[in-house]
Amino acid sequence: MSSAPASLRVPRILFGAGVRDQLGVALRELGAHRPLLVTDAFHVGTGVADRLVSVLEAAGARVAVFPGAVPDPTVGSVDDAVAEARAHGADSVVGLGGGSPLDTAKAVAVLAVRGGRMRDHRAPAVAVGDALPILAVPTTAGSGSEATQFTIITDDTGADAEKMLCPGPAFLPAVAIVDPELTVSMPPRLTADTGVDALTHAVEAYVSRRATPLSDTFALRAIGLVGGSLVRAYRDGRDAAARSDMMLASLLAGVAFSNASVALVHGMSRPLGAHFGIAHGLSNALLFAEVTRFSLPGAETRYAECARALGVADGLADPDAARSLITALEHLCTTVEVPPAASLVAPDAWRAAIPVMAEQALASGSPANNPVIPTHADIAELYKRVLTG
Repeated sequence: MSSAPASLRVPRILFGAGVRDQLGVALRELGAHRPLLVTDAFHVGTGVADRLVSVLEAAGARVAVFPGAVPDPTVGSVDDAVAEARAHGADSVVGLGGGSPLDTAKAVAVLAVRGGRMRDHRAPAVAVGDALPILAVPTTAGSGSEATQFTIITDDTGADAEKMLCPGPAFLPAVAIVDPELTVSMPPRLTADTGVDALTHAVEAYVSRRATPLSDTFALRAIGLVGGSLVRAYRDGRDAAARSDMMLASLLAGVAFSNASVALVHGMSRPLGAHFGIAHGLSNALLFAEVTRFSLPGAETRYAECARALGVADGLADPDAARSLITALEHLCTTVEVPPAASLVAPDAWRAAIPVMAEQALASGSPANNPVIPTHADIAELYKRVLTG
């Protein structure tokens, strides 16, 4: 099975309505012709997967389809996809779908070449070197996975399930095909959850201790786009301009956090998904305002700038502007009908999981990027506050 050194690939991003039709040309330009298309049952059922297969075949590719990507991909589902890639003799991987199929595709691209286990790539390990080239075709506006060097895979083989953060340039797609038309069918709940995810990526990238002038530029632009388009897309899924702006926001936020990383919200969000199956964007929404309130003293000016970018703090001095961000996040979550934590998880089960969730959050490394670096006790207290509302 052939591969290309990740360090020699120059990532390309194609953005706009209809760019999905350029997928075959993009594959051919990579010198690949035997892709494995990694997707889920939904995209097979809607015919989107078949249409992309036709585009690839028209460019001369021999395509195999793995339709078994699952929400919050597990090591087992990844291993199944790797076996399919090897059986096909895949020389590339196309990921089609939301963050879960894209993360599955990214994991397959690395393991199909290197072998071993997904746990071998869990942070603080960094995957560099060979991998199959990845072409990412997102159908949701939130994860930004098409533009990041991270994949999130759940290890559910032990006593305590863990969402593993696996970083490194080997996971970075060679090509991102970002077509807003693919998001038009997203239902309101998915639109809201993925949209809040994009906003979380952008804000956390901006306040991260690893932020740079480059990541700042992408993050602030993404925040502004979300502020002007998320509620519109939530209320009217056929609003093409809002869909396009959200897709661009997701992409820009992905570039931002791929360079600056995320922080405490994401560190605490992953255990909620692993233990209780709460969708990633929804987990972020549950945590966002409370974690921001905790973190604000460490980066008041930066949070104030986020509020101004969101359009909720014009004319306010930094202290008031920063506090207005918390109010705006609470209002946004109310507007897009984020349910309370206690309606999603039995309170006793949530409380019982807090010690191990706090430990897993810290172990992920993301909280170390936070403006205020939390202790285990701080994280445990935040989980309690989120539960009680």
